[in-house]
Amino acid sequence: MSLHPVTLNTPTQPGGQPDYGRAIALRRMALHYTELPKYLLAPEVAALLHYLPDWTQHGLVNTLWNTGARINEALALRRRDFRLNDDIPHVVIRTAKQRRTGGGRPQKGKSANRVVVLSDADYVREMRNLFASTREKFDIDTLTGEKRAMPVWSVTDRTVRNWLKGAVNQAERDGVTFTVEISPHTFRHSFAMHLLYGHTPPKVLQSLMGHEKYESTEVYTKVFALDVAASQNVTFTLPVGDALQLLRENR
Repeated sequence: MSLHPVTLNTPTQPGGQPDYGRAIALRRMALHYTELPKYLLAPEVAALLHYLPDWTQHGLVNTLWNTGARINEALALRRRDFRLNDDIPHVVIRTAKQRRTGGGRPQKGKSANRVVVLSDADYVREMRNLFASTREKFDIDTLTGEKRAMPVWSVTDRTVRNWLKGAVNQAERDGVTFTVEISPHTFRHSFAMHLLYGHTPPKVLQSLMGHEKYESTEVYTKVFALDVAASQNVTFTLPVGDALQLLRENR
């Protein structure tokens, strides 16, 4: 099967950078469809991160943006899951379903983990600095006495939502507004759309997102169908004189 089963017509400017104005217009159309994802564009994420000056908060939200992790997956990440000094920096995400079953062997044909390459050097540097400036925490298994590494972010989903709400409110006080309601899951959608804007093949995106079925990934490619339609420039109006002449000549 081809890694790129569909051709995406992503609105870009010369040099491969997304055409922000056209991307905004495309999203505005997509918002009319309740089944399509609600996402932020890269400039909007950068602006929102600006209003999260706390390293811990900034690091977590930036992790959601750079990995596409679900919030419960991100909150389960430990330092050992980040391979920041490898030749190809990456993070190993243990799937939510595997964690709910308490580990053990995954079902046949299904992996317990997925790997996301960390291609943004600034993000890798941020995480290195975060780990260098904080001490890793451990707890003790009461049954085995085993020392276990605790997650990097020992907070709840509600806490993260409060962080985001505070950032949005601060941005609004500065005259910066977002047209999309922002939650932790918004960054998963934004990650997917950002990769598609970067011409990542949909089948590769499926792997990075941890989707078992391609249909779950296809919802993102449907957004670009709107841009394909707009790019065709199909007209429906003909000069009436030409139309009448054609009909007379082809009786």
